[in-house]
Amino acid sequence: MSLSVLESELHSLAEGVQILFQDLGAHPCIYEIDQDPEGKEIEKALMRMGCNGPVPAVFVGGKLIGSTNEVMSLHLSGSLIPLLKPYQANLC
Repeated sequence: MSLSVLESELHSLAEGVQILFQDLGAHPCIYEIDQDPEGKEIEKALMRMGCNGPVPAVFVGGKLIGSTNEVMSLHLSGSLIPLLKPYQANLC
């Protein structure tokens, strides 16, 4: 199981998600899909999976959590920290 963020250098919102996770002691694996030859197909697949914005797309334990809005909503409701607990202080 892992904590993963799929992002693109073109989307600055991903940086905010990374900073939030780091502030909470979690260290996600970052995948820059714009560096992948299959990046456009990955973005399309994320949209089909229900990710509101193509990136960042956050996965916790293999489950799609969503994009920046979903992550921030979970954080504000107090639900994000329990999800991240198994991944705090873990490095990929």
